[in-house]
Amino acid sequence: MRQYELMVILDPEIDDRQVGPTIKKFLTVVKNDGGTVDKLDVWGRRRLAFQIKKKDEGSYVVANFTSEPATAKELDRQLGLSEAILRTKLLRADA
Repeated sequence: MRQYELMVILDPEIDDRQVGPTIKKFLTVVKNDGGTVDKLDVWGRRRLAFQIKKKDEGSYVVANFTSEPATAKELDRQLGLSEAILRTKLLRADA
């Protein structure tokens, strides 16, 4: 098991109250494979430095979790397939 940090930028058209539940839905992949979600931090809507998919803003979420490497890769893949996700960054925290 390894620790990971995941930053996600969601489409600004998603209601702010739906941001947390949307990310939690994706994080069930981690829980189902025996991992743990240690921290979920919703930063809220921020202005982007440059446009992503013709959007000037995005809702930021940072999640810290512990899982197997294959589980983290699957989570990143599923996030990439969603149209609600503008950008993701997955980092291994214990380098």
